Amino acid sequence: MGNREDLLTGARECLREKGYDRTSVRDIATAAGVSMAAIGYHYGSREALLNQALFALLDEGGSSTGRALVTEDGDSAAQGYTRWWESLLEGFRDQPHLWLASVELFMQAQRRPELRGPLAEGIAHGRRGNAGILEGIPEDEVSDPSARTLGMIQSALMSGVLVQCLSDPENAPTAAEVLDGLRALVKILDAP
Repeated sequence: MGNREDLLTGARECLREKGYDRTSVRDIATAAGVSMAAIGYHYGSREALLNQALFALLDEGGSSTGRALVTEDGDSAAQGYTRWWESLLEGFRDQPHLWLASVELFMQAQRRPELRGPLAEGIAHGRRGNAGILEGIPEDEVSDPSARTLGMIQSALMSGVLVQCLSDPENAPTAAEVLDGLRALVKILDAP
């Protein structure tokens, strides 16, 4: 690997271990085994490198949790969806710094307009990915209305549960509780 790839790997490692705000230029350079000046040369700034690393980690996480939804022989859609939530919740528990970094990125984007475009692209990609996983189709075949409805509501649900898991891990929702809550909501919406 070259310095550029080493820096990306080092930034990913730092995000997992320290989170977004606590990762310094020195931390990344040390993890990558390169000089601090290499960050500016290859990425322009610490933030640009961390953003690229974070989006790569989140995309990787989305791919692995998406595989959890693949139904097995005899599974119902609810069983596959429960497995997906179990995988998501496990990721929230096992890598809290990574998921906190995604929340930190949102906060940074509120103060730094240059981050809003990449963040909006990442959110749109996540909506489309979630819709594709739920519909069982490739992401590039997801319709815009499906991404803006099904993908949006799944993304919103994931974000809300993530914040609850980060805020109070001991009382974090379980996959079964998420599904029970959705069923209760559907029952209310279907009531006359």
